Amino acid sequence: MDGGSPDIRGLSEKDAAARLKAEGPNTLPQTDRRTFLRIVLEILREPMFALLLGAAAIYLVLGDLKEAVVLGLFACTSVLIAVVQESRTERVLESLRDLTSPRALVIRGGIEKRIAGAEVVRGDTVILAEGNRVPADATVLAGHDLQCDESFLTGEAVPVRKIASLGAPPARPGGDDLPYVYSGSLVVRGHGRTEVIATGARSEIGKIGLAITRIDTEPPRLRVQTRRLVRNFAAVSLSLSALAVVLYGLWRGGWLDALLSGIALGMSMLPEEFPLVLTVFMVMGAWRISRARVLTRRVAAIETLGAATVLCTDKTGTLTQNRMTIVALRAGNDYWCQADKGSLDRKLATLLEFGILASAHQPFDPMEKAFHALGIERLPKDRPPQGGRPLKWEYGLRPDLLAVTMCMKRRAPPN
Repeated sequence: MDGGSPDIRGLSEKDAAARLKAEGPNTLPQTDRRTFLRIVLEILREPMFALLLGAAAIYLVLGDLKEAVVLGLFACTSVLIAVVQESRTERVLESLRDLTSPRALVIRGGIEKRIAGAEVVRGDTVILAEGNRVPADATVLAGHDLQCDESFLTGEAVPVRKIASLGAPPARPGGDDLPYVYSGSLVVRGHGRTEVIATGARSEIGKIGLAITRIDTEPPRLRVQTRRLVRNFAAVSLSLSALAVVLYGLWRGGWLDALLSGIALGMSMLPEEFPLVLTVFMVMGAWRISRARVLTRRVAAIETLGAATVLCTDKTGTLTQNRMTIVALRAGNDYWCQADKGSLDRKLATLLEFGILASAHQPFDPMEKAFHALGIERLPKDRPPQGGRPLKWEYGLRPDLLAVTMCMKRRAPPN
């Protein structure tokens, strides 16, 4: 790799620090972090919780301590379960953000050094190798058989080739033989040297994240319906309570007794069990799907999921895992399939061995992983494919050579 040669200096530490201060860290835009207090306030603003707490307060004012304690206990229990569930989800999401923050190998002042991805700035020279996560949008300055998986931007699981082409016009993600790599994509083959052109919110993935944060989410249908229900019950109960107070006071003359009777009538019309049941069922739904390793950031999302009638999915990464398995081998008249339990004969073992030799030693490509997995399972333990065959040179897939070619040194003869 020519990354540390004297003629490649990269940015100086002073210039990098100045750009980091001026343009900000190389992080994706995200909404404000939901603290514990914010989660509690969001849950308490739900109309059903407000109805429960309001009913408990009225019972307490009327002197019915038993009913007030029961309703308050139910409300606090529901709030506690929802807060614990959503707080745990927020902690997991924060951990995932920290885990997926890539580190980058850059050249600063002619010296290669590994830094946090958030510290990468525009103009940095970044060294990429197989298995690296691209830290920022960059132009390819030099590369050898460089291929990247950009499926999270394009939806295409097949890796795309990258070439060095100075002066090429800007291009969107996707397609072979482009001189641009994009933040978050995975290098599945080869290595290269790049110059960062966009970081953070200015990268392609950052633009998507910024657009998502600006979307105004609609309130769930259940919240709208429950607010309408609470409003209607409140209007009806207040109207009838006022009417009862007036009639009782006019007919019997005891206005204090009339007021108490009106409040009792209004309380009897409140559906205390209805908000409790809805809340507990949504929290239980969030807890149950969390056992299937599905995070629910807001309990109200359970209602939205339950109201879905059509589910649209993309095959790769959703219904499948982008993993390949070798199910059959053929060499001349010899044939092996996955259902066969016996060992491979000489021709098929040689075919599998050459397939592994034509793959990377530490593969990231799904097809190469399949060759290595079958070799571990079927080849003799005392005959490793790479044993005694060091890699001499590698030729990537290109238009004039439609095959990935590995040149190996001949295995040393046994003594």
